[in-house]
Amino acid sequence: MDIDFSIVLVSLVAFCGMLWALDSALMKRQRVQAVTDYQANQAKGRSQAEVEIAIAELAREPLAIEYAKSFFPVLLIVLVLRSFLVEPFQIPTGSMIPTLEVGDFILVNKFAYGVRLPIIGTKLADVADPQRGEVMVFIPPHENKYYIKRVIGLPGDTVRYEDKNLYINGDMMPKAFVEDILVDTSIGDLDGTLHTETINGIEHPVQHIDAAGNGRSRTTWVVPNGHYFMMGDNRDNSSDSREWGPVPEQDIVGRAIAVWLHKDPGLNLPTFARNQRIK
Repeated sequence: MDIDFSIVLVSLVAFCGMLWALDSALMKRQRVQAVTDYQANQAKGRSQAEVEIAIAELAREPLAIEYAKSFFPVLLIVLVLRSFLVEPFQIPTGSMIPTLEVGDFILVNKFAYGVRLPIIGTKLADVADPQRGEVMVFIPPHENKYYIKRVIGLPGDTVRYEDKNLYINGDMMPKAFVEDILVDTSIGDLDGTLHTETINGIEHPVQHIDAAGNGRSRTTWVVPNGHYFMMGDNRDNSSDSREWGPVPEQDIVGRAIAVWLHKDPGLNLPTFARNQRIK
């Protein structure tokens, strides 16, 4: 089961803040009044040490309040950083190979496409719109979890993918052969090819499986207003907008900017060997 860390984080911040506010508004007053009553009625005739111990005990915060006050500012800072600035994300599948590999840990710029409220995603301020060729994290229309793909089509674009060639508004995107490769698939390694493709001046690698056909009867899509057409760089092994449609603007999470760590699945140590800017 996937856990929405944003909901967990917001809930913890709200819970700690509520305890702190409750203590400030009610419980702290009761402790102060208890100390005052003790000093007026019970402190006489007792030693200084006894009085200090008693007052400290009466003024002591409950453990839950103490923890809430300690954790609240830390959790709030993490929430602000994660919601509005940069969020870490781990690549779970191979749909973006060769650009991103399974086990890559990336950083997502949360304000690149606008400042949004956590959880509900309401945009508070515009910054910039997604551009063709950028790598974007989003929530797809068919599943409530993070996906990462490349922006291929903008609102109003006509996208065509046929014979392993990409066309945007009738123009084929430049593609250059690099080498023959073996492509890892669920049924084993298959012969394939590695190319470099250029979209909107962004040159990036893409790979194809020689034996794979288009696999889809539909080859052309018109992107509705307020939506974006997404595709993986592992073109013949990617679940993307060719299957589940374009992504609504309100479901954008942010722009992927860098790989900062990599860890292969299983009992393997993390490495910084793949640290790089994402393009």
